[in-house]
Amino acid sequence: MNKEIIARINKFTTDRNWDQFHTGVHLAKALIVEAAELLELYQWKDEVSDIEKLKEELADVLVYSIMISEKYGFDIEEIITSKMAKNEDKYPIEKAYGKSNKYNEL
Repeated sequence: MNKEIIARINKFTTDRNWDQFHTGVHLAKALIVEAAELLELYQWKDEVSDIEKLKEELADVLVYSIMISEKYGFDIEEIITSKMAKNEDKYPIEKAYGKSNKYNEL
């Protein structure tokens, strides 16, 4: 993960003394609120009409995800790599190709 972006996010909150509000549960709630705002862009339609708004909402989701990982000292690349390995095991190509079933239904 780009260390400069992480440092910028950390500086933004530290400069405003907002770290005191960033407990795990508050960050998780904020992430869900932002994810809901992202989903709202698709409400009653199959595609987003305002791409700039989509970028903004996605950025908010990503920022809160990074903030949670920072809160707990997670290495973003490590946890993604680990999760992808688990997903590859649960969804082998020969069983999952072209299917949207959950792993236990393949």
